[in-house]
Amino acid sequence: MAKNIMIQGTMSNAGKSLLAAGLCRIFKQDGYRVAPFKSQNMALNSFITRDGGEMGRAQVVQAEAAGIQPDVRMNPILLKPTTDIGSQVIVNGRVQGNMGAMEYSFRKKEYLPAVLEAYRSLATEYDIIVIEGAGSPAEINLRKDDIVNMGLAKLVDAPVLLVGDIDRGGVFAQLYGTISLLEPEERRRVKGTIINKFRGDRSILEPGLNTLEELCGVPVVGVVPYTHVDIDDEDSLSERLDRPTTRKLIDIAVIRLPYISNFTDFGAFERYGNVSLRYVDHVKDLHQPDMIILPGTKSTMADLLWLRQCGLESAVQKAAASGALVFGVCGGFQMLGRKISDPQQVEAAGIAEMRGMGLLEMDTIFHPEKVQTQTKGVFEGIDGLLAGLNGKQYEGYEIHMGRSEEKLPALVGTGNVYGSYIHGIFDAPEICNAILKAICRQRGIDFSLLETLDSREYKNRQYDLLADVVRSSLDMDYIYRVLNREV
Repeated sequence: MAKNIMIQGTMSNAGKSLLAAGLCRIFKQDGYRVAPFKSQNMALNSFITRDGGEMGRAQVVQAEAAGIQPDVRMNPILLKPTTDIGSQVIVNGRVQGNMGAMEYSFRKKEYLPAVLEAYRSLATEYDIIVIEGAGSPAEINLRKDDIVNMGLAKLVDAPVLLVGDIDRGGVFAQLYGTISLLEPEERRRVKGTIINKFRGDRSILEPGLNTLEELCGVPVVGVVPYTHVDIDDEDSLSERLDRPTTRKLIDIAVIRLPYISNFTDFGAFERYGNVSLRYVDHVKDLHQPDMIILPGTKSTMADLLWLRQCGLESAVQKAAASGALVFGVCGGFQMLGRKISDPQQVEAAGIAEMRGMGLLEMDTIFHPEKVQTQTKGVFEGIDGLLAGLNGKQYEGYEIHMGRSEEKLPALVGTGNVYGSYIHGIFDAPEICNAILKAICRQRGIDFSLLETLDSREYKNRQYDLLADVVRSSLDMDYIYRVLNREV
């Protein structure tokens, strides 16, 4: 059976996912077969595996860092929020239905056998399992039925490294307070602490580190600097959604919907030196972009209503009329049509039918059965601004409850308005290039000015950069001793 180590955090977004990815890469570099694992993930960023299962994007990133194919066993439970108090529950890659928080809390134990079966199956195939917790293990109101932090650590006998985020402030209180709230048995599982996202001179921290070690009774395993690596983030807490972006030679605006999902679809455009990718949720910030993207969403009808109420629907329609490229993906694609119907109340919005934006000749009806599949092919029959995509190969995956037409082509649209159900549609460099070349022709700009990069080589370089930073910041000898149960 595989050795294991678990990364838990003092709070959400403390950096667990990226540190776990960094360790996956390091162990791979050191010659081990390594796999990630997170028993329960709550996120709107998901992925469809080769066999059609749905899993959280964070474990996909970690699998890529480990050099292996994503597998739903790495994330047996995925919760996709549909409202503030409810989620779509996905177990072993398949939808179980929408549940309120209380209902899921009552039923969670039903899914524990699936969690343990997934973990044990992975443990027979790999040398090391890097486990990621969720939120904080010190949520004492959730301790009784925990299956993702200390509850899971006990079940799989995993040692724990506890991560705190110094960038938010109060990191010593975070770490000491979390450990203090643990039960004695749980406390013994914590083998070290990590301070993450540090900016500045480490020597200034030293007195605090020494005191923290005395108070917690475990070593500070490392201080990881605030690291700028371009690696897919887990969910909408991602800093890339909030960071200010200067408009560049080509400007792309992504509408930041309240239930935005799979925003990692658009990262390919960030790998051009003179292309800006901005996330916009106010009309005043839209300006006059060259391309507007309506992204995927877990609640298409509620987000379309929001779009309508805040004035962004009208702004997008005006931009389309003026010739700007408008592109919808999945839920955003559905919004572009004439009408959306939900007769069986598949979504949680409580809306039976509403008009769409009227930019594409298409109607959508929601069904209880989710489409989840990988797909690939060659674009054909495309006219208008993006006719240059004809003959180009695409590859990606579909995750949607709505059906718009039978045998829908991979790309629908004409003129300057298009849409697709395919997540990852922009990932292939030749597709991104073709879209940007069309915009450049429209604008009279030389495409070579955009400074393109090899996306696959770039991604691998980012994983190696992350591993370099994590390796140099952590006491890896001590971590290997933890793995070997020597401490």
